[in-house]
Amino acid sequence: MNPTGPEHITLVRESQRISLRAFLRTLLQNPQIARTRAVQEFLTNDPITPSDEDVEDILRRRQLDEKRVEEQKKFYEIARKRAAELDVYMEQFRQDIVERNGLTMLFKEIKEKETIQDLSIQYQKFAEWLRIEVAATIYHLFLAEDNSPEMFAQAKRIHSLIPYSILKNVIRIANPAAVMANVLDLFLAQPFGTRSLMQRIFSLTLNDGIRNFQRAIDSLSTKIDDPVFVDKLKQYVEAEEHIKLAIREEAASDDVDIIVAVLRSELIYPPLSPEQISRLYNAYVAFNSAVENVDEELKQGAQLFSYLKQLLKLYIRQRDKAMMLRLIEEPVTLQLFRDLFTIFYEPLVRVYKSANVYNSVTDFAVFVDDMIEVVEKCRDEDVSADPNQTVQAFIDLCKRHEHNFYKFVHEVHTHDNGLFTQLMGWIEGILEFLRRGPKNGTLDINALFQGAVSAGIIDKEKALDEINKLISWQEARKKWHQDKTRQKMAAEGGGMETEMMPGSMSFSPMDFGLDQTDLEDMAYDDDSMSDSEMEAEDELDPIDAERRRRAKRQDRLRRTAGEPEKPVVTEVHKLRDNFLVMLKMVLAE
Repeated sequence: MNPTGPEHITLVRESQRISLRAFLRTLLQNPQIARTRAVQEFLTNDPITPSDEDVEDILRRRQLDEKRVEEQKKFYEIARKRAAELDVYMEQFRQDIVERNGLTMLFKEIKEKETIQDLSIQYQKFAEWLRIEVAATIYHLFLAEDNSPEMFAQAKRIHSLIPYSILKNVIRIANPAAVMANVLDLFLAQPFGTRSLMQRIFSLTLNDGIRNFQRAIDSLSTKIDDPVFVDKLKQYVEAEEHIKLAIREEAASDDVDIIVAVLRSELIYPPLSPEQISRLYNAYVAFNSAVENVDEELKQGAQLFSYLKQLLKLYIRQRDKAMMLRLIEEPVTLQLFRDLFTIFYEPLVRVYKSANVYNSVTDFAVFVDDMIEVVEKCRDEDVSADPNQTVQAFIDLCKRHEHNFYKFVHEVHTHDNGLFTQLMGWIEGILEFLRRGPKNGTLDINALFQGAVSAGIIDKEKALDEINKLISWQEARKKWHQDKTRQKMAAEGGGMETEMMPGSMSFSPMDFGLDQTDLEDMAYDDDSMSDSEMEAEDELDPIDAERRRRAKRQDRLRRTAGEPEKPVVTEVHKLRDNFLVMLKMVLAE
């Protein structure tokens, strides 16, 4: 059979193939798993010689993958062309937001106009752009990605389980305030002083996590085979903050790993024996050598220190969950949950009752039914299907249901009793403050300085000298930053532009009255990491993680090479208390 022919082709178990590929790719993203013998043997052992039919099947599936890539490119092309048409309108919309209370204007338009076609031209164009973006999102989630079959199956399963008719009638008939009060009582009530249902749910989850950490800790403790090492790390995690601070300062001053500082510290009992100290330092030296030199023999000798670093991390994670568990057990936490929910839910009760929100339940169910039908039809298409038809199918899907979504937003805003108007006014008040500062006065730094001199708080000559040094440092630092930026632009071929989607709205600090160089002056580097970076580091081998940390440290040193050193000041800091008092007075006016 000709794999490129126009006849209909059925690819058996295609969704399972894509799911398996997604699973394998997820496994191989973890270096520790990818380097295991089991994975190597699975991928390379017992190779087969495909038959002619197998080769044809491989070609068909490869063509189908290429077709998916072509469809993704087509989505981008359509979005790019449509967005290019919106540049003028989106720029006007951006200026309205930052300069002319654009959010209030937008919600006022939504409140007055009953259909999308009645909106102003710039809002109609924005709705058109949004339609393409939502269509592309649905396409990527349920059709284009490797894990799309699994996500689509889960979405179908959840959709089939939701009783939309019953849910609609409950929302329509029941008193929403009473319903939520009963739900809150169900989860937060403490009969006879026992723990509430919510506390039990949280406790169950947190205790599971604590037990999982403990199993990993027990396993590592066996590998370390030294109760003193294990106990000292545990004591450090549970120690008072001043003890931790002293040990961290000692590690920084001696330029050693925190593990070494903890285990050799006499602030945590018992002290190590000479044999234990020798074992610790040998492991530390082997660990450093393994980090700097990729050598399996060195890596074997560094295992002990790797286990110690993993153990400290597990103890910290376990302590965090235990602290969260104690917080959940506090009675005041339940009251805080109740108060927060009441603050946010109470204003919405009137809205969703008067706006007939229950009708939107049916609209949503119809949209999901239609989406499932479109996705299944596109999945059943063969390799000869036209990508343009697939793209248009998802855009038409969004177009068929956008009026129901707009009707929901319009109804909610029409019956909001000023809730959203007040919210937009609050946001725009913040933007106005950023652009123009406080309405009734400014902070007089000269008066602050003269008052501190008159009161004898600061020495005038020393303070002026420190201020002049700070001014010179700021000027030198700005020049240093400009020179580095100029060098980087020259090294990258004279430009630092990044590819952006035409029609997308981009805001700059200048839009809100903030100076870019002032923000750069406050952007000091630190060693903090985001949650995603911490999770990614947790997946790495301790040696690989240490290599990454050292590479980041070297990169930070290169970035800050030649940066002017900030002068030491003492007198200026004495102005802080009076400065805060004056600032509060200005902000309160």
